[in-house]
Amino acid sequence: MGPAPDITALSASDAAAAICSGRISSEALTRAYLERAKARTGLNAFVTLDEAGALAAARAADARRASGAACLPLQGVPIVVKDNIEAGGLPTTGGTPALKGFVPKGDAPVLAKLRSAGAVLLGKTNMHELAFGISGYNPAYNTGPQVGVRNAYDPTKMSGGSSSGTAVAIGARMAPAGLGTDTGGSVRLPCALNGCASLRPTVGRYPQTGIVPISHTRDTAGPMAVSARDLALLDSVIAGGAPTAPASLQGVRVGLASAFMANLDADTRTAFDQALQRLRGAGVTVVPVEMPTLMQLNGMVGFPVALYEAHDDMVRYLRERGTGITLSQLVAGIASPDVKGTYDALVVPRKLPAPGGLVDAAPLYRAAMDTHRPALIKLYADTFAQHKLDALVFPTVPRVAPDAGPQTSSVETFGLFIQNTDPGSNAGLPGLQVPIGLGAASGLPVGLELDGPAGSDRRLIAIGMAIEQLLGRVPPGR
Repeated sequence: MGPAPDITALSASDAAAAICSGRISSEALTRAYLERAKARTGLNAFVTLDEAGALAAARAADARRASGAACLPLQGVPIVVKDNIEAGGLPTTGGTPALKGFVPKGDAPVLAKLRSAGAVLLGKTNMHELAFGISGYNPAYNTGPQVGVRNAYDPTKMSGGSSSGTAVAIGARMAPAGLGTDTGGSVRLPCALNGCASLRPTVGRYPQTGIVPISHTRDTAGPMAVSARDLALLDSVIAGGAPTAPASLQGVRVGLASAFMANLDADTRTAFDQALQRLRGAGVTVVPVEMPTLMQLNGMVGFPVALYEAHDDMVRYLRERGTGITLSQLVAGIASPDVKGTYDALVVPRKLPAPGGLVDAAPLYRAAMDTHRPALIKLYADTFAQHKLDALVFPTVPRVAPDAGPQTSSVETFGLFIQNTDPGSNAGLPGLQVPIGLGAASGLPVGLELDGPAGSDRRLIAIGMAIEQLLGRVPPGR
């Protein structure tokens, strides 16, 4: 077998093909990614780098190939997994100190599917503490001298979150693919800022057992990778069926609502406008759509659902998964001031902020689930149907990555950066993020998102693959 190829250009799909054909060994490839990870500890991308386990799995993959057995879909392909997804024999910290010693015996089903398909787990990636934020500024787990997960393209910039480490590991080519979780944008937002592709699947498409929760209504695991083609491969392994092929862009119809175009910086607006121009040239019809109640409905669903469900869902997880700790012990150990404040003021006492102060969360939750969320779901369904849309299209996040630091965990920054990813999340819809270029002034990644009807995951991936073929992939981070 020849030497491992340049991992800065390799996708997970490329790696699977190269290992299966015998052009490279899984062990050589795994070593290359491990060395790159160890050389970039300043990015704080990992909580646990499992060098011994990864090399053992890689050797097993090579032995399987040598035996003449048929190749598995991900045989010998290195991946990373967010540290709120259980991996047997490794700590699952959720990015929080109280879970530092929690070592589950088995894999979460979503990871088990990838490992059964031959994937090699390099380690567990860092994250915004308990997935309760979008900055990745987590004081609890750092391998470098600075606090928080750092952007793959510029370590002075915010990584995004909450699946911070997975996005940074992929953007900096410490791995070609991995898993994150998404409640309101947490696989799409950090991939937008770190130049990777990601899918928030339709809620319920992937199993959620064995994942540290926020909200059973909103949470889902999601694949993150170098390319949209990799998402097709990972999704087929997790959800079943053959990987989808790229769509023809001729005849694709996407809607553009004005609410998603607020607060854009110049780099994001320019890159997005240029991408739309090229999509139109390739046969895509961009339809202006009106969704005047979108953000108001979203506001009546988002926090009431996530913050209310977070209490009971976490209590249940801590008890049923054998963590050995209680909610009060978990909360006592929280290291991030923003997360600690949210749990102390809102989650534990079951309160929500209102104009006159804090109020009981239960009535607002019931209104969200009984009235506002169904109205939000209907608004999307009516918009897709009325305009015969494949998807809505918009910039994934309004701005490129800002300077890193504790200020990125402010309520204002949180609200700004989930502006476009949150509404579809609250409606349970699939959302696909694809990189569309680097900002002209900043040199930082810009992302485009497609949100489609419930169950249209494969169609979104197919369109995303076609967009990637049209626009090309962005170069890797440093």
